[in-house]
Amino acid sequence: MFGQMIHSVTRFANEYNQFFASGMAYLGAGIAVIAGLGPGIGQGFAAGKAAEAVGRQPEAQGKILVTTLVTQAVAETTGLYALLVALLLIGK
Repeated sequence: MFGQMIHSVTRFANEYNQFFASGMAYLGAGIAVIAGLGPGIGQGFAAGKAAEAVGRQPEAQGKILVTTLVTQAVAETTGLYALLVALLLIGK
């Protein structure tokens, strides 16, 4: 009788812990995806500043374009890492 009660309690605790851990993984994945907002805002700001720079110095358009593309690629890696972390957390 007592052993069956202990077994029931441990089974419930094990199921509850799995549910809690799963919920926390999904919550962490959601927070990780929110991290994708930062690169989007940063890339938009950088593109706007690049457009202003080309407006001021049209002859430097090539250098500005190359610099902007490189910085956009570096900024995008942050969003990709956030997506990777989110996918790892939910296990897909």
